[in-house]
Amino acid sequence: MDNIVDSLSNAYQEFVAAAASVLEAREASGARKIAAIDATLENFKQHWELFRVACDQAEEFVESVKQRIGSECLVDEASGPSAGKPGQAAAPGLPPISAVRLEQMSKAVRWLVFELQNGTGTAGGAAHTHSTPFDARFSEDAAQ
Repeated sequence: MDNIVDSLSNAYQEFVAAAASVLEAREASGARKIAAIDATLENFKQHWELFRVACDQAEEFVESVKQRIGSECLVDEASGPSAGKPGQAAAPGLPPISAVRLEQMSKAVRWLVFELQNGTGTAGGAAHTHSTPFDARFSEDAAQ
């Protein structure tokens, strides 16, 4: 993460320096168009693109961290209260489920989202065949 922050910071500083160079060249030329201004504008454009790339990389990193945190929270919620975590009270609620069961449910949800996005979902929640087999040990699956 530090590398990404440093890269973004460096790209920003170089971008700002390139912008300052354009302004200085324009001021020194007396608003006449000369080759030096064209060169500084090209340099500015290159640093702008590098800054955009650094921003995109930082955004991708943030999105991947958000997804990882979301997955960890889902697993924490699904596995129930942990006795090993100090300061965390055991909350009443759903009983813990196995990692295999969690993965099955996650695949089923992803498949349903895929079907809905492609317009192939069943209307009104009518009979639906699951591509992911469900574990018969769980009562909520027996009804499906």
